[in-house]
Amino acid sequence: MEEIFGESLVQAKIGDYVLKGKVGTGPLSVVWEAVHRSSGEVVVLKQIDLCKLNRNLKDCLDCEVKFLASVNHPNIIRLLDVIQVERFIFLVLEFCAGGSLASYIQRNGQVHEHIARRFAQQLGAALEVIRAHHIIHRDLKPENILLSHLDNDAVLKVSDFGLSRVVHPGDHVETVCGSPFYMAPEVLQFQKYDEKVDMWSIGAILFELLNGYPPFCGRSNVQLLQNIKKCTGLPFSQFILHNQHPDYVDLCTRLLCKNPGKRLSFEEFCHHKFLQG
Repeated sequence: MEEIFGESLVQAKIGDYVLKGKVGTGPLSVVWEAVHRSSGEVVVLKQIDLCKLNRNLKDCLDCEVKFLASVNHPNIIRLLDVIQVERFIFLVLEFCAGGSLASYIQRNGQVHEHIARRFAQQLGAALEVIRAHHIIHRDLKPENILLSHLDNDAVLKVSDFGLSRVVHPGDHVETVCGSPFYMAPEVLQFQKYDEKVDMWSIGAILFELLNGYPPFCGRSNVQLLQNIKKCTGLPFSQFILHNQHPDYVDLCTRLLCKNPGKRLSFEEFCHHKFLQG
């Protein structure tokens, strides 16, 4: 079973599914495209080696499976099945022909304002469900947001809840995790944090949608944090400010607020003028 991490196992059978090819790899998982043997339905299999997970990551996996199994929402990736083979867990997920939002941005560059607004509205709809389950995602980024198809009217779907966990109102956590360019400064500074870290990530994603690049960069986490700290307002040039809708600039500015206490809450985000259009 260990060879499944290599290309030699393409055409192998996992439960009722036949592997067709590797879609991607991460430090803890491998993602395969697969087909249901009888129906021909195309799906994605996320393969996780349980031996590589510490207790915290096993808790995150448990949170991911329980949450995805309990929801059926157009803006959240659907979990179709869970298969265990020896020490490997396979999450059978819906296939999204449009690829990731990161690929969409690479293909299209800066998107039109109305598309950014529609994507923001769909992110808000997904977050409403996530918040109702008291979950923080902790790794929201364009690579973890999928599109149903390639057209401009594609439906956005939040995926990869592998770092998610339940955090009830008033509680805080302190595990450092996520992707640095989309990670809130309180996480980078090893401080305790709550669901507001997801709002920072949403701000970074929306900034990238309309500008084509993340709001803050750095060759290391230390340099990234320094660049965040020394920036007042947003890293907009005057040219960009002139061409951006003021409601969009206000939304990003308030989401990318370094002080989590003053950062937009989920409720404030959903009622912001930019999303109302």
